[in-house]
Amino acid sequence: MTTPHEELLPSTRRALLHRIATAQTEGRSPSLVAAVARDGELVWSGGRSMVDGHEPDENVQYRIGSITKTFTAVLVMRLRDEGVLDLGDPLEKHLPGTGAGEVTIAELLAHTGGLAAETPGEWWERTPGTVRPELADVLGEAPFKHPVGRSFHYSNPGYTLLGALVEALRGAPWEEVLRREVLEPLGLSRTSAQPQEPHAGGWAVHPWADVMMPEPVEDLGLMAPAGQLWSTTADLVRFGSFLVKGDDRVLGADSVREMRTPSAPLSAGEWDRVYGLGLDVLRWERGSLAGHGGSLPGFLAALWVSEADGVAAVALANCTSGPPVGALAVDLVKIVSEAEPRIPEPWRPLPEVDGKVLELAGPWYWGTQVLVLRLTADGGVELGPLSGWGRQAQFRANGDGTWTGLSGYYAGELLRAVRRPDGSVSHLDLGSFVLTRKPYDEGAPVPGGVDPQGWRGF
Repeated sequence: MTTPHEELLPSTRRALLHRIATAQTEGRSPSLVAAVARDGELVWSGGRSMVDGHEPDENVQYRIGSITKTFTAVLVMRLRDEGVLDLGDPLEKHLPGTGAGEVTIAELLAHTGGLAAETPGEWWERTPGTVRPELADVLGEAPFKHPVGRSFHYSNPGYTLLGALVEALRGAPWEEVLRREVLEPLGLSRTSAQPQEPHAGGWAVHPWADVMMPEPVEDLGLMAPAGQLWSTTADLVRFGSFLVKGDDRVLGADSVREMRTPSAPLSAGEWDRVYGLGLDVLRWERGSLAGHGGSLPGFLAALWVSEADGVAAVALANCTSGPPVGALAVDLVKIVSEAEPRIPEPWRPLPEVDGKVLELAGPWYWGTQVLVLRLTADGGVELGPLSGWGRQAQFRANGDGTWTGLSGYYAGELLRAVRRPDGSVSHLDLGSFVLTRKPYDEGAPVPGGVDPQGWRGF
């Protein structure tokens, strides 16, 4: 189905349907449902089922497993934005007595805290949360498997700690805080900690025969912030669009951009994949994708969004293993992005411009390398090479005549114009680099000085 004002081409809709039908058949999933949003609007959804005439739609709930972690990360980022905590704070400062208190909040978000991947004891995804009533039961006697902060190691108990942190600082259960601060403001009415009709049942499909059995559905207890949630494709593509644009009622654009910014590499063999703060980031031919995968016994889930294309895609299946839903969701993004590339907005001049900023536009020199500074419509600036390879970054205006880098080598670095007593611009200062209007300008404070004989032939 599509929304009337954002209808995809018939050929695109058929390509999407063919892709999910192939995935459901080859992956031998009892059912599979998917959806695509473009610029925040649901533009397509489809489903396949082993029962004729009972294809699930965009409002049927499936369990989404570790996509739950991204919701938990949003709650933590809200606390940071409110000034309740700093991402560099050790956990002990806000949640004492865990035995893992040396780990920082940022390290927990990025899975670089060195904690174990799983809980001690029985498989937590297939046992009730009541067998792990305390955090000590989640962490065990030896919670660390790697040096803290040194490497990426995916940790489900780490997100249990983050959920406990949210509860401690909000004074309310994780589920209640999530509903009040994220689900309700974003209109995600079909996302919940417990299944709500209509919802799919989870199945295990025999690997060597076309037979299956039901999987148990367990309440995960303290592990809920790592994987408890149920949701729908309609809700998840809406959530995916939020992860690109932000929403000031929940998290602003700068904070969701920070979540999408790589914070920890994955293994050396996965050079094209990194992890941010509660989000995976994939490099692909059209830029990057951000999102998360999820699985619990009986369910598989994947959500990926392309900021450059304004496209979000979700794929959900109700089997323990089978269809590669992560690759499927990526393919759905590609199908729409390549078949119907985004139509650029018409060029329009800036509504207004500060003359002191305008005079900074144009070429600058870092030593002998030519860089160009351009003004952007949001009041920021871009700096990059005139041609060829070189460092490039966008900068956000700080409101005081300076700018802060948002990307690349200059992320977080301060850019400012240094003026002479008469108000004219002497040079740009960028993280100790001096950018001048001509190569090695003798009138600017170039580090190391400028040869008094100037430029010469040989």
